[in-house]
Amino acid sequence: MKNNKAKALLAQYKKGKVSPQERAELETWYNQQAVQNPSLKDHHDFAGALNELDEAFPFHTLTKPVKTYRWTFVASAAAVILCLSIGLYFYMDKAGAGKQLQFANDIKPGGNKAFLTLADGSKISLTDALDGAVAEQAGVSITKTKDGQLIYTLAQQDGAVDRNAGFNTIETPRGGQYQIKLPDGTQVWLNASSSLKYPAVFTGTTRTVELKGEAYFEVAKDKHRPFKLRSGKQDLMVLGTHFNVSAYADDSQVKTTLLEGSVQVTGAEGSLSGKDLILKPGQQSQFSAAGLTVKTADTEEAVAWKNGYFKFNDEDIATILKKVSRWYDVDIQYKGKMTDKIFNGKVSRYGNVSEVLQILQLTGAIQFKIEGRRIIAMP
Repeated sequence: MKNNKAKALLAQYKKGKVSPQERAELETWYNQQAVQNPSLKDHHDFAGALNELDEAFPFHTLTKPVKTYRWTFVASAAAVILCLSIGLYFYMDKAGAGKQLQFANDIKPGGNKAFLTLADGSKISLTDALDGAVAEQAGVSITKTKDGQLIYTLAQQDGAVDRNAGFNTIETPRGGQYQIKLPDGTQVWLNASSSLKYPAVFTGTTRTVELKGEAYFEVAKDKHRPFKLRSGKQDLMVLGTHFNVSAYADDSQVKTTLLEGSVQVTGAEGSLSGKDLILKPGQQSQFSAAGLTVKTADTEEAVAWKNGYFKFNDEDIATILKKVSRWYDVDIQYKGKMTDKIFNGKVSRYGNVSEVLQILQLTGAIQFKIEGRRIIAMP
């Protein structure tokens, strides 16, 4: 990417007007330039632009004293952390400075992939379906947009809608994501390896859906019909709000992060002495076998996947690679004793898997090998 294009993207980035793909392109270009040209950080105009970006998009680093690797530029031997809005890279020792790691093969990132199962059991590949009308059932029109969104539209006249239309399920595979607009107008972003079950037509006094995996919700307001979300053994009740729920079966916790509005969280029977939690914006509930708790949330980290990047806060390598496995549709194999260090930083989800692995590998704490769709992690 030529410098003039980079400068143009930087200007748009500062205004918050770049797409996730453009953001990834900018981050990848900068990473390559920083590795190949260590003096880049001293370029006055570019450094000034980055300083302005950092003020507009601050990155909050870890402050408590723990053993951790932070990602900064591959530029010099100085142990200085440079936090940039476009990502964290590395300072390396002189022996490692300028070294660009190579992998024998590579794996592309995930994309808009999903399957839709209708009430009659028929299954539609949204990945292969053409844009436009996908199906029509019980007076409800289902259409697919070119940007990877599924939209439900009710018939104009209530009499044309079958109130016993049954349930639909949208599911994403590993390496997939999808956006859906439910019949009530609620917007849902579905992460990889996730599914959402919902009625083709909302009836009754509540709007009930069921989630497996992870999704971000912007719930349409309806004071007469609360929105109820079931995820594992946890229930949420809302009227209209924005929140993220991570409820993967292979995770030890169900995490609910509230960005706007309020939600009532109910855990399994007997947890937290049978009491419910009411979340406020900026809070996160965590439900596990130990019960239901609440803490202050890093909302940026919670929805980073939706915005096109990974963000890691005090995460061990196993947790990080679990996310990599879901998004890149790869299996992870461990050889030898893994590092017990924790990592903090962020990197685009729209680059090839080698870009994520290289960032981790440059810490010196872990090494990787890619064999087909398998990543081997080694100390």
